[in-house]
Amino acid sequence: MEVKTSLLDNMIGVGDMVLLEPLNEDSFIENLRNRFDHNEIYTYIGSVVISMNPYRSLPIYTPQKVEEYRNRNFYELSPHIYALADEAYRSLRDQDKDQCILITGESGAGKTEASKLVMSYVAAVCGKGQEVNKVKEQLLQSNPVLEAFGNAKTMRNDNSSRFGKYMDIEFDFKGDPLGGVISNYLLEKSRVCKQPRGERNFHIFYQLLSGASDDTLMKLKLDRDFSKYNYLSLDSANVNGLDDAASFRTVRNAMQIVGFMEAEVQSVLELVAAVLKLGNIEFKPESRINGFDESRVKDKNGETIEMCELLGIEQSVLERAFSYRTVEAKMEKMSTTLNVAQAYYARDALAKNLYSRLFSWLVTRINESIKAQAKTRHKVMGVLDIYGFEIFEDNSFEQFIINYCNEKLQQIFIELTLREEQEEYIREDIEWTNIEYFNNAVICDLIENNQNGILAMLDEECLRPGTVTDDTFLDKLNTICAEHQHFESRLSKNSKFLTDHSLPHSCFRIQHYAGKVLYRVEGFVDKNNDLLYRDLSQAMYKATHSLMRQLFPEGNPAKVNLKRPPTAGFQFKASVGVLMKNLQTKNPNYIRCIKPNDKKVAHIFTDSLVCHQVRYLGLMENVRVRRAGYYLCSALTEMLCSCSYHPLDAFFLCPQLFTLEERRRACLEDLATLIQKIYRGWKSRTHFLLLKKSQVVVAAWYRRYAQQNKYQKIKSATLVMQSFIRGWKVCIEYMPVSLQMQKYFLGLKTTTMSPMDNTWPTQPYGFLEGAHTELRRIFHLWRCKKYRGQFTEEKKSVYEEKLEASEIFKDKKALYPSSVSQPFKGDYLEIQKNPKYQKLNGAVEEKVLLADLVNKINRANGKGSPRLFLLTKSNFVLADQKTGQVKASVPLPDLASVSVSTQSDGFFALKLKEGSASASKGDFLLSSEHLIEIITKLHRIGTTAADRDQINIDISDE
Repeated sequence: MEVKTSLLDNMIGVGDMVLLEPLNEDSFIENLRNRFDHNEIYTYIGSVVISMNPYRSLPIYTPQKVEEYRNRNFYELSPHIYALADEAYRSLRDQDKDQCILITGESGAGKTEASKLVMSYVAAVCGKGQEVNKVKEQLLQSNPVLEAFGNAKTMRNDNSSRFGKYMDIEFDFKGDPLGGVISNYLLEKSRVCKQPRGERNFHIFYQLLSGASDDTLMKLKLDRDFSKYNYLSLDSANVNGLDDAASFRTVRNAMQIVGFMEAEVQSVLELVAAVLKLGNIEFKPESRINGFDESRVKDKNGETIEMCELLGIEQSVLERAFSYRTVEAKMEKMSTTLNVAQAYYARDALAKNLYSRLFSWLVTRINESIKAQAKTRHKVMGVLDIYGFEIFEDNSFEQFIINYCNEKLQQIFIELTLREEQEEYIREDIEWTNIEYFNNAVICDLIENNQNGILAMLDEECLRPGTVTDDTFLDKLNTICAEHQHFESRLSKNSKFLTDHSLPHSCFRIQHYAGKVLYRVEGFVDKNNDLLYRDLSQAMYKATHSLMRQLFPEGNPAKVNLKRPPTAGFQFKASVGVLMKNLQTKNPNYIRCIKPNDKKVAHIFTDSLVCHQVRYLGLMENVRVRRAGYYLCSALTEMLCSCSYHPLDAFFLCPQLFTLEERRRACLEDLATLIQKIYRGWKSRTHFLLLKKSQVVVAAWYRRYAQQNKYQKIKSATLVMQSFIRGWKVCIEYMPVSLQMQKYFLGLKTTTMSPMDNTWPTQPYGFLEGAHTELRRIFHLWRCKKYRGQFTEEKKSVYEEKLEASEIFKDKKALYPSSVSQPFKGDYLEIQKNPKYQKLNGAVEEKVLLADLVNKINRANGKGSPRLFLLTKSNFVLADQKTGQVKASVPLPDLASVSVSTQSDGFFALKLKEGSASASKGDFLLSSEHLIEIITKLHRIGTTAADRDQINIDISDE
């Protein structure tokens, strides 16, 4: 992989605008266009990064790129956001300087993606380890959660941040992340109830309906159809490039990584579902006797019931909160009814407050998980991702607040990059030309001045008694700000549009640093008041849902606060002031984001749009200030030191720099050519010697192989010829008979060694009849002998018993076939080894031929008793199973016969001879699993004994 050694090597256009010649607006825009067309979306102004949104994925954020920019000089490689992130991280780690990265630009310019890239780079280059990796993963995974709940699709951006976010990432002395703290600013909660045409509500609503399982939606009482919810716009419900179902799975996984419990996730989704349900609640007028109309909830689809079930609140409590308003003043309470319009206002106010408070709870909950645990002092890197400057056809209170915030950020940029640098040039007595620039402090003062600023007058209108409307607020502006040079209205003294209908009566215009913006005053007072009726707060506090009391603490009747809550404008102004103080304590790093076109498509560069952004961002003035004094010299010195120049050579004008750079490049090319020449010669010579050596070895091995192969072929041919000649001679003499005899004897090979196999080759000639028969007989006797020779005496005895069992029972007893495969074991009780039967073993003097457990059948009641059955050559014995005591011992000569049935049962009867000594004991009816073996052994003993009659075996069905 090629690694550039200088900012100027192989550069498309000029990578640092400080070196641009000639410097004017046209060359500035042309340089941006040239680099953009070649996928170079980053350009420097000194240490400031200009980022062009490519509206497509580029292969410049790989792990290899991270390693390439890691611990490298800022100017050493081509411009990249990684270079700024690395510079900020190393300054924090090595120089102990707190850093902040300010990302500014219009909506859709790529600020959110830039903040993600900075965080992912810092996470990649900082330390490793199980705990550190867990912290990094939690910090990174907080983004998908906040984007889902705080971002939305707008006309200018498919993933527009509708809230401001500032994250302080805390590091230890080694530079390893310890945790972080997130601050959020002014969620655009009016979007919950109404969205401009072509825009969407917050992502989470669409993600939930698209990606949640059917079971989850059933628990939340939701349907996948977007059209069933009044708060969801349908014209832009589906956005190309956004997979809401996949995003929902990502959000669920991110919440788990950050540290949300499953019960907490379910509670959050329940509140999201409740907001959707709120939008479907409708009201109907109900006439009263005194002539006033009051609202009643019209719950035709059961939305109110389902929402109450989700929140754990009684339906009557919620319906009353939508129908009445209680006002408290000096210990007195007065209840008034709400008409339909007021009820709808209360419903939307509740929805907006519920969602915005849920969002604030999410930020607080994330902070609990990602906060640093160590108590020691931390190094801090702040990343600011806040809404961009916005100019819409219809601009209301939200755009006014957003643009005010951007004015404050621009003021910091001016303070730190333009004014302070020029003042430092004066202190250092550096000869330079003063650079004129627009200082927007006058606009910030117009908005935030405590006495006569627009926000102060708006608060005054909201708090004063009497009739207050948006028109009275505009009248006050026309009175107080009439002569301000950046304020215009139909009645202001600066207005030149008294007859111009582009400036309506209900609007005012402010000349911002980014251009003129027309604001419609409709809704300013209500949105600034941000009031939620106390009845609704108290109703929400009564809900049993796990989060409601945390979200609506003012609803606690025991802690009623009659003091009016601060306005939205006051809160935002205070939070912006805290943010500005925080940023001023850190070393700033700037990323100025620019969108190349309004169509949100790749490869389109609109000169007029880019020029407008360059002008209001003050980028030309920034370049001129940085070229005017020692900043240029120090930057060039740092860059040229990496190229082996002496630092003192840096103090020259930009054209001289390019001349020397060309000479340096020519010398480097000549040196590279010489090195390549020597290297290629050495490489070719080495390759040739290796080829020559290999050729000699291959040739030697091949010649030997060829000769061996030739010899083997000659030898094989000779043997073939000899065999054919010899065979030909034999065939002439013995061909007729020999062929048949050969076929006959070869056929004997196929005869198996099994004595059961009766196959034998056919007789070829009549004269072989005697030999044929004798060979067959001899072969059969021989293989039988071979087969018998394998038997031991014990095995022979077993087979003899098996043969005798076959003669007795085959085709007579149904139980017999199942016993063929079971070997005759004899002693099934192991009587010689089992100590339990030592007494019994002593009582039997002869060798036990069979020991088995049988059932003795009582003829009186048919019940069986387990008995031990022992058989010797002279007696059979029945003994008690538990005690081993002999119950009966019968000499075999007294046994007359054994009777069994033809069935598959195990019963057998032992009949004694009449008049024998044992006849008094009576016959025995027994049952055994080894009947075949017992009777075979009885028969075998009776047959081999010379002093007694053979035992009769009776097999019948009787």
